[in-house]
Amino acid sequence: MSLQGRQLKVKYAYYQVADEIQRQILDGSLKPGERLPGEVELAEMFGVTRSTVREGLRQLENDGLVHRPSPRRLEVSLPQMETLTTRNSRAMAMMRVSFRHLWQVALATEPLAADLAALLITEEEKVELRDIHAELLDSVTDVDRTIELDTRFHSFIATAAKNPALMLAREPVALLLYRGFAQVAPVSEIALSRQAEAHTHITDAICAGDRDLARTWGRRHIEDFWKAINKAGLADAPAIKSAEGI
Repeated sequence: MSLQGRQLKVKYAYYQVADEIQRQILDGSLKPGERLPGEVELAEMFGVTRSTVREGLRQLENDGLVHRPSPRRLEVSLPQMETLTTRNSRAMAMMRVSFRHLWQVALATEPLAADLAALLITEEEKVELRDIHAELLDSVTDVDRTIELDTRFHSFIATAAKNPALMLAREPVALLLYRGFAQVAPVSEIALSRQAEAHTHITDAICAGDRDLARTWGRRHIEDFWKAINKAGLADAPAIKSAEGI
């Protein structure tokens, strides 16, 4: 007989409560903004105690799937991008994700974001993108400020691309990768100036609606960053230092 047995672990009841509510949120049965029953009613529905329900709801709150607009009211919600990004970034740091790993993903996502942004950006967004770029140009001697604006610049482009799947895929990767610039800048004298130049070309291409040029410069920018990472000797180093403060 090839079947192998092992000791099974039964989930705690509060996990099962959280899993069932989460399933109904994810399949659309429960919609954002919809009010959940109180703890007493939920306990009766699931055949468990109030304390079990309370623990299950606490887990859902931690995951950003429900929130309390008031102490006695619990509503379905969607996790905020910041919550998802922070959780994923911490996981990648713990898994010793390297700069090489981050760069390989960014090489696919950043040019795609620039391409879609050139297609879909609105006139109002063009103004905001140029404003962010102008702030970065005024801050090229301030590494910390530059990192902040660089991250904001690329995140805004992803927002202008209007693809939530792309935003979820790239945000935690970009957060770690671009914060790694703090380790690159000290050993690459031209890193800041080349970054500013690339951002200028990307901004101009997106605002002109030139998808091919936006994608080309998006790729060149990430390839150029890879050269700086290699010069700094960080290619296979864990990106965990970039996660400090996340």
